[in-house]
Amino acid sequence: MEPERIFQGLNPEQLRAVEAVRGPVCILAGAGSGKTTTITRRIANQVATRTFDGPEILAVTFTDKAAGEMRARLSALEITGVRARTFHSAALAQLHHLAAEPPGRILPSKGLALRQIANSLPKAYRFRPAADLAAEIEWAKNRRLGPEDYLAALGNHEPPIPEDLMAGVYRTYERRKSEQGLIDFEDVLEHCVRMFDEDELASERFRARYRAFTVDEYQDVNLLQRSLLERWLGGRDDLCVVGDDYQSIYSFTGASPQHLLEMPRLYPRTLTVRLERNYRSSPEILAVGNRLVAALGGAKKVLTPEKPSGPQPTARCFDDPHDELDFIVRSVQDLHRSGVAFEDMGVLYRANFRSEDYEERFAAAHIPFQVRGGAFLKRPAARRLMSALKRSATSEVAGAVRALADKDGYVESPPEGLGEQEITRQNDLGRLVVLAAEFDDGASTARDFVADLETRFGADGDGRGVNLLTYHRAKGLEFQAVLLPRLQEGELPFKRARSDEAIAEERRLLYVGITRAKLHLVITWLSAGRAAPSRFVAELGLAAAAAAAAVPAARKRDVVEDGVTVSALKEWRKSRARADGKPAYVILHDSSVQEIAERTPSSKVQLSRVPGIGPAKLERYGDEILEVLKSAGPEPQASETSSSRSSDQ
Repeated sequence: MEPERIFQGLNPEQLRAVEAVRGPVCILAGAGSGKTTTITRRIANQVATRTFDGPEILAVTFTDKAAGEMRARLSALEITGVRARTFHSAALAQLHHLAAEPPGRILPSKGLALRQIANSLPKAYRFRPAADLAAEIEWAKNRRLGPEDYLAALGNHEPPIPEDLMAGVYRTYERRKSEQGLIDFEDVLEHCVRMFDEDELASERFRARYRAFTVDEYQDVNLLQRSLLERWLGGRDDLCVVGDDYQSIYSFTGASPQHLLEMPRLYPRTLTVRLERNYRSSPEILAVGNRLVAALGGAKKVLTPEKPSGPQPTARCFDDPHDELDFIVRSVQDLHRSGVAFEDMGVLYRANFRSEDYEERFAAAHIPFQVRGGAFLKRPAARRLMSALKRSATSEVAGAVRALADKDGYVESPPEGLGEQEITRQNDLGRLVVLAAEFDDGASTARDFVADLETRFGADGDGRGVNLLTYHRAKGLEFQAVLLPRLQEGELPFKRARSDEAIAEERRLLYVGITRAKLHLVITWLSAGRAAPSRFVAELGLAAAAAAAAVPAARKRDVVEDGVTVSALKEWRKSRARADGKPAYVILHDSSVQEIAERTPSSKVQLSRVPGIGPAKLERYGDEILEVLKSAGPEPQASETSSSRSSDQ
């Protein structure tokens, strides 16, 4: 190949890293700074300068997609022979070629095995998603903790089920797996570590083959992966690592940014190169992200823009969550009218169950969308319930749904310490119970309810439409426009984040979200009168807007806080439920009562805009509800929309 192609278009910092063909090298690469270009050009230069032959280099990353991208770029540079693999595929290949005995069959998924084990748990824990149990076992294995070490090493960590039960699940899982001659993905790495520890010939053969190593996304390395890397090196230091401590968001896998930050201490000859020139985002978006740098700590990287100026990001505070959702819908519509493709927009949220809100609103507005990680109706809770309802002709929809949800382990007030899969499942079940209560008119059937759900929540676009995804799934992606709603305490930072390090990781999640945006950024939250704005609002310099919105929010809620309107509505609901022979929540769910009390509609048109008041309920109960509001006082609001305060940043 022509050597000049290797250096073409590189900035001075990238050039410095590419020219350092011997290790150790630590590349601190900020978001959008061209890290993949840098490390592939460096590998190409290692080969072009004959420092190493292609087959002597092992490049490791975390996904098959990233490994494939690295191979494609090296091929375009006419570099052959370099092994670019994930940790797991590299370790499995080494076990097959170097181990004295075959490693065993790979367990395709922990889920089925753990589901069977979970069926023997006490009833209260039987329905916990196998994914939460699997994540807990991976938490232990990635820290090299076996069942015998698990309980003693828990510290402040909270398992998804009581710790003694979890320890029993772990022991049973390991025993059954061993009896069947199976190994899981973590075992692949652990077996490889042990092979190199116990078989000197295997170590010698490996080290004779591979002489230089590159590890991408090094902030995501955990103890188990780091242990394997140390065996690969065997005391050598021809190692290049690249990563961003500000994007270390996988502590649940055992990852820690400290592996990246401590590289110069572990290898005293380390050349550290900082990539801070950003080629993705506008200066205005980077200015927002850089406001978090002081609190992010670590390597103190401040991104500098290489792209031209763009529109100012929008930050807006709302008194009402429904107004916030309406604003997100309008923002998407406005962006699309301005020329941004739906597929080039991302709406980010902290937990999967939040997708439901946007699915329903987008479907109603005829906005195409795709849910990365599973749409509401495709997630386990809805799938199981809808499957049962499709076989039912009952018109007692609310009761049928509640019974199915209870059978599936639904609890109205979930306990602390649940895993994120179970938090999502409980929220999904709760949402289905509420939706059924809102839908039930005494005449429609369970099958009608299923059809209504499919209409209300639309169809996942399967690769088309606005991207709805969690912050975690957004890492590594980029969009022309990013919308970050619900910046609240309990949402981001998530309610399970209690320790300083957990809060620090939540802050890094927000940083990841902001730096996904190329040109447009929208941030929204609710005023203090409705929910506590995230502490990150203040860190981003948006606290003044939050304070300004708090006063009107408090005034608006006076009628709710004194309890008069809520009490009157509940008294009417109780009376009507007795007359109709139905549970009170079928007449009006508590959430609908609260919304009506807050909005105090003065007409059926306004009442129809309250979530949970469909055509049937409006026709049957509308006049009575309006009469209750009129009698309870004070005077209904004349305005058809609630107030909001905004600040364009």
